[in-house]
Amino acid sequence: MVTATHETSHRIFQDHPEVLAPVFKALGLPPPVKADVEPLTPDATELKPLERRVDTVLKVEPSTGNGFLLAVEAQTRKAPDKGVNWAYYVSYLYAKFGLPVLLVAVCRNRSTAAWATGPFACRVGPWETQVTRPFVLGPDTVPRISDESDVARQPAMATLSAIVHSESEDIQAILELLARGMRAFDKPTALYWSELLEVGLEDTPARETWRELEKMVVTFFPGRGTVFEEAFLDGQAEGQAAGLAEGQAAGLAEGQAKGVLRILEVRGIPLSDEVREHITGCTDLARLDDWLDRAGTVDRAEDLFNETPAATQETPTPE
Repeated sequence: MVTATHETSHRIFQDHPEVLAPVFKALGLPPPVKADVEPLTPDATELKPLERRVDTVLKVEPSTGNGFLLAVEAQTRKAPDKGVNWAYYVSYLYAKFGLPVLLVAVCRNRSTAAWATGPFACRVGPWETQVTRPFVLGPDTVPRISDESDVARQPAMATLSAIVHSESEDIQAILELLARGMRAFDKPTALYWSELLEVGLEDTPARETWRELEKMVVTFFPGRGTVFEEAFLDGQAEGQAAGLAEGQAAGLAEGQAKGVLRILEVRGIPLSDEVREHITGCTDLARLDDWLDRAGTVDRAEDLFNETPAATQETPTPE
């Protein structure tokens, strides 16, 4: 079943192949470079009644050496049929593209990681016709981030590390360090990695811990129910409800003002009585819309009142 953790695997491995550095290092290969990596279709389906889809498939064409395929699978628990499926993925991709395949399994706990290493054998008596041995990225192969400066230098690796160690006893300390390290980022970059981590933590207790730490900006992942998206949508809903109830612009303005205040409060931005009065006393809907959009990005509530709107923010592509 496709989950948020799987989608995070797509995003991290496709956009930031540097997180595969432990794999490349262990195999004696040069470090992965984004220019050498090309995402391929993960669809390995041949017959309509049976769908087979690899989480992420990357074609690696290094500047030196031979090319190969990386098939990345996020595995949160043991699955009886997974060894058979993985063998199929490897055989199918090898036959389709004519390139050797390296299967990488990403696991969050040690027991799953130990199981995922295999080997998974197709055997008749003593004879093994085919053997599948994934390379596992798990708590024992992905190091913990232990320095705030590492977060700034390697945000993708830091994010993957937090996800892989999300079931560890010291995950609280790991997430607190990660949150402190993200303070070195500009706002769009901090938001991108913060929300990517929240999505990747999925339904673990660590996700709620992170939601308490990540009060930063708005959302890059619509529809994923992150804390920023909830606050933003709640603010919009309050504005619309008030407008409908009053049936006039004054009611809509009141609701929009409440939405602005709600987002600022969720983010922990201090609000003076003067600022509250200025926001609630505004009846200019265009200005209130602008404040509602910018409430997730300002450092101080007073910055809302600057004449120049905040710059449009795009998904960052940090090195």
